[in-house]
Amino acid sequence: MLDSLFAHPRRVFGAIALICAGMLAFGILYLQNVVGLEPCPMCIVQRYALIIVGVFAALAAFSKGPAGWRLWGILGVAMAAFGAFTAARQSWLQWNPPEFATCGRDLFGMIESFPLQRAIPMIFKGAGDCSAVDWSFLGLTIANWSFVWFVIFMVTILVTLLKLPARRGGVMPA
Repeated sequence: MLDSLFAHPRRVFGAIALICAGMLAFGILYLQNVVGLEPCPMCIVQRYALIIVGVFAALAAFSKGPAGWRLWGILGVAMAAFGAFTAARQSWLQWNPPEFATCGRDLFGMIESFPLQRAIPMIFKGAGDCSAVDWSFLGLTIANWSFVWFVIFMVTILVTLLKLPARRGGVMPA
């Protein structure tokens, strides 16, 4: 069954784009607007990474050949790796919270107040709100689930790219 799924790269990329859109809708519409959770700087970075993975997957789904699938797939894997790194860092902060939890500036406050080369390390250092666990499902936090899904996206895209025909011009089904 998996072989038949990976034989249709456009469907795989389309499914990834839809899953990303669903995850964003859940996070923004439900967790933020219904439950009332405010995203921390690392959550916002993960949200942007998820948006970009979804856009790259959608572009790959609309591409008509292996060259486009490879380009957008590799970019999607790179962005998913960045998202997984951010989620892993936040998960680590949740498991090992700082001794003095402080609510630092939000992401936009950091970018407005400091040069980018100072703001980026501050984002990944995390603040007290990045280590807070406000919601969990099946024992995993939002950051944990984010990490799991970014890894699933990376593995799925890599398997899809590995199943593509060699560059000799083989024809792939849509």
